[in-house]
Amino acid sequence: MIIRRSFLAASAAVLGAPLIATPAWASPGRAPRVFVTGDSTASTYATREAPRAGWGQALELFLGHGATVDNRALSGASSKSFADLGLLDGVLADIRPGDYLLASFGHNDSKSADPARYTEPWSTYQEQLTVYLDGARERGAHPVLVTSVERRRFTSDGAPRESHRDYPAAMRALADREGVPLVDLTALSLELWGELGPEATKGHFLWLDPGAHTNYPDGVQDNTHFQAHGAIEVARLVAAALKRQRVLPPYLVRRLGDDLPDSAVTWPDQRPV
Repeated sequence: MIIRRSFLAASAAVLGAPLIATPAWASPGRAPRVFVTGDSTASTYATREAPRAGWGQALELFLGHGATVDNRALSGASSKSFADLGLLDGVLADIRPGDYLLASFGHNDSKSADPARYTEPWSTYQEQLTVYLDGARERGAHPVLVTSVERRRFTSDGAPRESHRDYPAAMRALADREGVPLVDLTALSLELWGELGPEATKGHFLWLDPGAHTNYPDGVQDNTHFQAHGAIEVARLVAAALKRQRVLPPYLVRRLGDDLPDSAVTWPDQRPV
């Protein structure tokens, strides 16, 4: 499925934090890496799981001039469990001055029945995220907060419905307090789902009829995770916001207006994380 995106003309207010005065661009002569930390909506999936894909898996399609993505997002992770598993330590061991650290959690932080993952939005969630911010800044890297992409949920009259409670608001408040860039992917995705409507969004999420794909012979109806087309379009939202807010220098962001086929996404033999 290929759809040209007119949606990228979203207002700066929807894109999240105000434009930063001094762009946090990488040092000349070395292309930066963009480390993605997050959950299953961002993570990279294996060939046997195609066409399921995360937006972090597709993000590098929109980078150029040697900039790369190191996607460490883990399916099922919260801001707490990701750090407790040692994955944040791994990122901070590898990150270098001029690199970027995108932190996008919230889907699993709200699972109050699971103490290994649960965080409270206005206290422990913000405290956990601050560890990501401090760790990046201490190493000369540039942290960016990314609110959770919204699920495919609609009201009876076809309006997209929020599902993340206070977590996006808590992340926005933290970004403002800490003076770090924010990509408000919750707001951006809600607007996109509203533009597309309940039926067209099925082509973005992992909705497949029985027999449509060998990896899902019985079909699937998943309103949280994406197939390749959706991963590309959500990655486009993230890349456009990073460029518009001048978090990434404009020359590093490419193809925002291009029609990209689903085949542009690649799947490794095994999940990298």
